[in-house]
Amino acid sequence: MNVLIVEDELMARRALAATLKRLYPEMTIVGETGSVADTVEWLDNPDHKADLIFMDVELSDGNSFEIFRRTKVNAQVIMTTAYDNYAVKAFEVDSTDYLMKPVSPEDLKRAVERAMSRSSNTVSVHDGTEAGPAKDAVKGKRERFLIKLNDMLLPVKAEDIAYLYAEDKCTYMVTSDARKFVIDFSLDIAMEQLDDRRFFRISRNCIISMPAISSIVKIGGRYMISAEPEPPFTMMVSRSKTEDFISWLEGA
Repeated sequence: MNVLIVEDELMARRALAATLKRLYPEMTIVGETGSVADTVEWLDNPDHKADLIFMDVELSDGNSFEIFRRTKVNAQVIMTTAYDNYAVKAFEVDSTDYLMKPVSPEDLKRAVERAMSRSSNTVSVHDGTEAGPAKDAVKGKRERFLIKLNDMLLPVKAEDIAYLYAEDKCTYMVTSDARKFVIDFSLDIAMEQLDDRRFFRISRNCIISMPAISSIVKIGGRYMISAEPEPPFTMMVSRSKTEDFISWLEGA
């Protein structure tokens, strides 16, 4: 994997490069830039190719969102910043992750592995225009949810949600990379805003996404689901929903 580091602080740039090489010896740091202008020039060079870009938000000549307005970014992007007020904007340009400085090796590894997973399925192309609805977005359905973490808002894409469930008067969202969040809205509200081609409410207490299902076993007229990530409860389809569940799986 070829990596471009966009960071205006030399020591921070060197530290990130060293950590990446320690965690992922197979990675190649193909470029380092410290400004919007230098980054745009690097990306516009047809001889340059990056699969993953680590991009600091605050650069020497402006913020990195200007890069997306001035050129195409054909790579997965992981934003890094010391400020938490850019999270929403970072996900508007379809960044893979948003890491707060100082970045821990654990968070760095999680973000890189998530980027690798996305790269194996699709190529992220930022065409220099403002972010708009996805081509396959369903009208009236959300593409992302804002999760409150103390004083921070974390955008989570709907496509990254594995399942949601209610337990002990709390509602939880679990993502495909096993992150778990307490959310401040009910499953009823969530289901209204999710694409029902991808999500199905299997019971009063659980909504599952199609990609999260790894296997289904029929037990006494009901279906038990094995999901990834593994849920902390037995995931059963309500008897009243079994026929609709099978129709949903078949795409009917």
